[in-house]
Amino acid sequence: MLQNSKAFSSYSVDDIKKAKDFYQNLLGLDVKEDPMGYMEIHFSSGNTILLYPKPDHAPASFTVLNFPVADIDKTVDALTEKGLVFLQYEHPIKTDRKGISRDNEGPKIAWFKDPAGNILSILEI
Repeated sequence: MLQNSKAFSSYSVDDIKKAKDFYQNLLGLDVKEDPMGYMEIHFSSGNTILLYPKPDHAPASFTVLNFPVADIDKTVDALTEKGLVFLQYEHPIKTDRKGISRDNEGPKIAWFKDPAGNILSILEI
């Protein structure tokens, strides 16, 4: 019934202006502010993510957005140079000094947070 729907994802942030600066300027994404106070992130694939302001925002405790990349080390290095800090984990997932999990059973992946505390990741495809 819904398989032909152009579904999209959304999640909340506590400050749209900070989110816009982060997603547009640090991550280099195509961001548009909606007159209703929402923010849309547009991808070349045609996908759109909607971010909305929520005064009592609580950050998600799980990954809300994943960015597949061809070379995770190159991407982590470039984002680190721009000031992004990658999360460090010891258990149950271990990350290296760069913040990359290199578990042989899964993809190479690194997590970081947006200004609202939502968890995002890049993973090598």
